[in-house]
Amino acid sequence: MEPITYLIIDGENIDTTLGVSVLDRKPLSEERPRWDRVLSSVAHLWDQHAKGLFFLNASSGYMPMNFVQALLAMSYTPIPLAGTPDTQIVDQGIKRTLDAIADRGYGDVILASHDGDYEPEIKRLLEAGHRVGILGFPEFISGDLHDLIDEGLEIIDMEHDIDAFQVRLPRLRIIDLDEFNPLDFL
Repeated sequence: MEPITYLIIDGENIDTTLGVSVLDRKPLSEERPRWDRVLSSVAHLWDQHAKGLFFLNASSGYMPMNFVQALLAMSYTPIPLAGTPDTQIVDQGIKRTLDAIADRGYGDVILASHDGDYEPEIKRLLEAGHRVGILGFPEFISGDLHDLIDEGLEIIDMEHDIDAFQVRLPRLRIIDLDEFNPLDFL
């Protein structure tokens, strides 16, 4: 069986973190992730085929068709889910998908989310020997997920490791001394 990385996108979580926590406003078009770059970067990151699964909440009965068609053109599989208002629809769909990958016994996972609710499923994948990464802004990733680094979880910075953006985001992040360039601040 050919090695595969499942790139699972929690679109609501990434969009909310970008808008509320990073920018403190609705992102401009050029400030949004370039999902085509993300998928190709993930394939190169672990040197294996990557399949993109993009989860959307379609409970309103509406699907942003322009965005869905763009995802399809970039080789993503959009997964529009609907449910009752008291259900975390996207979270539940992603949890079921992570469990299905664990049950199948093969496939690596990169999850684009900051949400600690996925910790049990991620822990199960790691214990079963899957390679697992969290893609996002490390400073906003749940502590529950950071706690899994010692168990093999990889944290992947969406801006700096994947180069998902066309512009530099106004982030305050911890800089490794070896990467520090004072000219960036002068």
